[in-house]
Amino acid sequence: MQAVTFSEHGDIDVIEYGDHPDPEVGRDEVLVDVKSAALNHLDIWTRRGLPGIDLEMPHVPGSDGAGVVEAVGEDVTRFEEGDRVALSAGCGDLRLDDPTLDPGYYIIGEHVPGIHAEYAAIPEQNLIPVPEDVDWTVAGSVSLVFQTAWRMLIDRARLEAGESVLVLGASGGVGHAALQIADYAGATVYATGSTEEKLAYAEEHGADYVCNYEEEDFADWVRSETDGHGVDVVVEHVGAPTWRDSIKSLTKGGRLVTCGGTGGGRPETDIPRIFWNQLEIIGSTMATPEQVDAVMDLVWEGTLEPAIREELPMSETARAHEIIENREGFGKVVVRPDSEL
Repeated sequence: MQAVTFSEHGDIDVIEYGDHPDPEVGRDEVLVDVKSAALNHLDIWTRRGLPGIDLEMPHVPGSDGAGVVEAVGEDVTRFEEGDRVALSAGCGDLRLDDPTLDPGYYIIGEHVPGIHAEYAAIPEQNLIPVPEDVDWTVAGSVSLVFQTAWRMLIDRARLEAGESVLVLGASGGVGHAALQIADYAGATVYATGSTEEKLAYAEEHGADYVCNYEEEDFADWVRSETDGHGVDVVVEHVGAPTWRDSIKSLTKGGRLVTCGGTGGGRPETDIPRIFWNQLEIIGSTMATPEQVDAVMDLVWEGTLEPAIREELPMSETARAHEIIENREGFGKVVVRPDSEL
């Protein structure tokens, strides 16, 4: 089969697309004939070499994708040949109410081989059904960011109708999902972006107030728009460049929820503001199966929808990485196996 791979960590030039051994299907696995896949900023970090992750090389990346079941392992009970499925890449148990649960957690495409290939062998538990009327571009691009944003806002930050939310980088993957989910939950939504086109998208998809962070300080803007109070929740996924201003944007008792740091993971913080204002700093990643089902139902019915920056042949995955790194456009970058074009 043909697959996207890299054999060493590095810049875009380490990415290859070519022959790769067909996957072997385990007893509890499903062989998926991949119809579409998508990139996340996670793919950039995996390619560069996340600290503490030892990958078997060559590595096939990709944590978003969808396709048709080609074959199933002998212990598989939920799917059969011909079913339409999408990847839900998180492996492990994220429930926090039972201290005896195994805390181990890993992500398909980050820690183990992913789905940027013509075929992928995926554990049955990591696949979700895709309705017949959902096109492959949507099916292959939504799972990771929408489940991440749903858990961040609905579960971890405990967002309620009538509260206010600041979504940073509202045109990015997690950002554009969080924007729609916050609006769906009945919050007043503040959003940042770097171009007028991105801000217009944010306004069309739930933002009540928008700020071009290239032209003004977003923390000062938020406090001005809220009569000095700040917002109840900040969706933070940038990290070092925005961390202090994100904290500054919160009202007393506010919650900052973070799923990563695309701009750097070692920010300077503001401890006095945190304790004086009784702030909460909340970590979040991926979602439980129940949370995945809840948000995917909203995607499948069209209540929530992905923005697609560009759709490319899988052989041009290096260009897809470049688009994300350069912050070109908004939403997801979709790649399709060349054999599907």
